[in-house]
Amino acid sequence: MGKADAAAKECFSDNVRFADLCNAVLFAGEQVVKAEHLTEQDSTEVLSIFGEDSQQIHVQKWRDLLKNAVVKKDDHVCFVLFGVEAQTSVHYAMPVRNMIYDALNYGYQVKSLAQKHKREKDTKTRDEFLSGFTTEDKVIPVITITVYLGSKNWDAPRRLLDMYPSVDERIAPYLQDYDAHVFVPSEFDDFGKFQTELKQIFEVLSVVGKKKKMKQVLVNDEKFQALDNDTVRTINDIAGTKIPLDKEGEVVNMRKVLWEEPYEDGKREAFFSLVSDGTLTLEVAIEKSGMSKEDFVDAMEEAGYKIPVEV
Repeated sequence: MGKADAAAKECFSDNVRFADLCNAVLFAGEQVVKAEHLTEQDSTEVLSIFGEDSQQIHVQKWRDLLKNAVVKKDDHVCFVLFGVEAQTSVHYAMPVRNMIYDALNYGYQVKSLAQKHKREKDTKTRDEFLSGFTTEDKVIPVITITVYLGSKNWDAPRRLLDMYPSVDERIAPYLQDYDAHVFVPSEFDDFGKFQTELKQIFEVLSVVGKKKKMKQVLVNDEKFQALDNDTVRTINDIAGTKIPLDKEGEVVNMRKVLWEEPYEDGKREAFFSLVSDGTLTLEVAIEKSGMSKEDFVDAMEEAGYKIPVEV
């Protein structure tokens, strides 16, 4: 497990942040999942499958996090299992991967009920006995969220239907679907739905590599004036930034933070001059500077250089 994956798992394992993630991503900020109603579950899914030779085969998968939640509305109470998968890279088969995780959990629930009925000998019919599942049994719903932590665009399928080829329209009504519930920070439009420091973490993730937008984020959000070292360390580990920690071990004012430039001032000025007089193309200058086109052009304007017509 890489540093970003480990940092994300540690961050989301906290019940308050886990609940905040579920509420913001699944319920538009409505406080449906309560931290005090979350219970840690074993994230290893183990299911025994019997092959034709009747030998027991164990299929085992590991998901990042799995928690049992009590969801209440009025007098109605239900249990839901929420899983979180943190992805630092694009996964082009994510719907199938999550579907397998969830299916294994459903299989485990059914198997556990079957073992319970076998011990208690409480099945009423031959069909219930053979099924290991009675007419009164229910499984707990499972919902898995995929949190994308990478800087590239997520161009992978988000649901099972996106993975199918073009099919005959007569077949389409019978095709099953499965949503991977992919959360991409750079696509999110309202970080105010988060109530914890996940708001700042995801805001930074949404603008990694976009210096101008990063500055806007740091200036516009008052909470960036006082982030604790643990949060800053999490941002550094997940986003790959190099924000210095507070030496006194208290809070960091990120508005005053200066991150490393990918080029030296003298080199930058030379690029601007060569681009302005047409000696160097904008495309080549941007590639050599390590900046995005937007930041390069903005920096040229701030330095007073003439912007080439090709922009």
